[in-house]
Amino acid sequence: MVRKIKAKLVLQLRAEGLSGRAIAASQRISRNSVAAVLEAADSAGVGWDDIKDRPEAEVYSMVFPGRGEHESVYAQPDFEKVHKELARVGVTLKLLHGEYLDACAAGGEPAMGYDRFCKSYQHHVLVTGLASRVGHKAGQTVEVDWSGPTMQLADAATGELRTVYLFVGCLPFSRYAFVEPALDMKQDTWLRAHVAMFEAFGGSVPRVVPDNLKTGVIKHPAEGEIVLNDAYREMAAHYSAAVLPGRVKKPKDKPSVENTVSHVATWVIAGLRDQTFTTLPELKAAVTERVAAYNAEPFQKRAGSRASAFAAEEKPLLRPLPAVPYEINRWINGRRVAKNGHITFGKNFYSVPYTHVGAKVDLRLTDTLLEVYRGHERLTSHLLAPENVVNEYRTHDADLPAGPGYRQWDPDRVRDWATRIGPSAVTVVERIFESVPVAEQGLDPALAVLRLTRRYSGERVEAACRLAVAGRVRSPRYAHLRPILETGQDKTPAADRPPGAGTAEESGGYVRGAAYYAAGGTR
Repeated sequence: MVRKIKAKLVLQLRAEGLSGRAIAASQRISRNSVAAVLEAADSAGVGWDDIKDRPEAEVYSMVFPGRGEHESVYAQPDFEKVHKELARVGVTLKLLHGEYLDACAAGGEPAMGYDRFCKSYQHHVLVTGLASRVGHKAGQTVEVDWSGPTMQLADAATGELRTVYLFVGCLPFSRYAFVEPALDMKQDTWLRAHVAMFEAFGGSVPRVVPDNLKTGVIKHPAEGEIVLNDAYREMAAHYSAAVLPGRVKKPKDKPSVENTVSHVATWVIAGLRDQTFTTLPELKAAVTERVAAYNAEPFQKRAGSRASAFAAEEKPLLRPLPAVPYEINRWINGRRVAKNGHITFGKNFYSVPYTHVGAKVDLRLTDTLLEVYRGHERLTSHLLAPENVVNEYRTHDADLPAGPGYRQWDPDRVRDWATRIGPSAVTVVERIFESVPVAEQGLDPALAVLRLTRRYSGERVEAACRLAVAGRVRSPRYAHLRPILETGQDKTPAADRPPGAGTAEESGGYVRGAAYYAAGGTR
């Protein structure tokens, strides 16, 4: 087995004065192998001075030229490129071998197997120790964590890059994985990622095993009770689950997700490394597609795939999801109820039962809902007004005192008020409602007319409405009636005469009063 002999060492020992027999004895190799090296070196004219600065493999080739070499029938990978690609996040020899197979198939060239591919690059392979196998029950646990490697979004206008973080969840029994891209790792993002994960699984599990991150775990002492973040505990309880964090600096307490994180780096980050994304939804779609391919990849040591094991054995055992998904919430404490029975939030107003006027209440806010609490009692709830809506009153009838004076305004209530003022006011209100496509759109214009009675008497407003109707104003409004009232046109005799009556000139002209004559006929 001359191929195993270190030819350079044999020549070095001969140069130091040892005989062939002594070299064989000291290195525990056969004298024939030593003699073969010395004869080949003498025949090739290779001495110690010629090779002392050369590597062992090159010396062997000089002594035995051509021995052990053969021309491969396989297409040779570009190992220089392989070396550069391995320096990138998430790239592995298996991923690069798959890309090599695709290139060979496209070029119609024979491709070497994965084992030969790795052996050809074996000086770059780092061998690690094995971890003991842990048995897992289906549908009992989900392990969650943030991926260390990240992705990036590029601004379409400036090209500026923004970091994208990956939330990773894994069911240990089936190894089924879930990945959610996020723009930060804050508490609300952490909780929303859990909600999205349970929705993707189609059920929940009794145990959630996270790391000891501050957005989830406040304190995890070596002895004593674990202190969880209130919001995290509330979210887990909503899905009938308990949070059981792994021990500090003990990644083997959640080995499945740790392993999945490394696979995500290969399948997602490295697999999408040559693509550029400008929006988060676009990136989410690409990540979802890559994770689906990862879950569908066949197991190496058992039948099926993560997706098939999940669908057949684990998904039927998951707990049903609650009827309403968990919503992130926050609290605003000590908000006082105004005299009109409403509290202010943002630029809008929300009713509270009138018995709590003047009291301080607490507000619980979600993305869509506002709830009002006093102590542990929930008083009422409202859908939040859209961001572009301002100065809107959202009032529940049940929050108001009994009696017609506390009813919400509607067309019938407006008509009742107009009836108490007079028939001309009724006519004006009806014309306003007829001029709008939806009756509710006429409430504010009609109320603006009727509220003139707060400044002027009902009789004057009725007279002004009569003038507007007689003047054949198609849709009398506040803008038509206010000038009549401000200038006193409603006080003229003509305003009190029925429509069609003659003017002052037609009935005999103008008659001066007694005050004029008492003053001597002067003004």
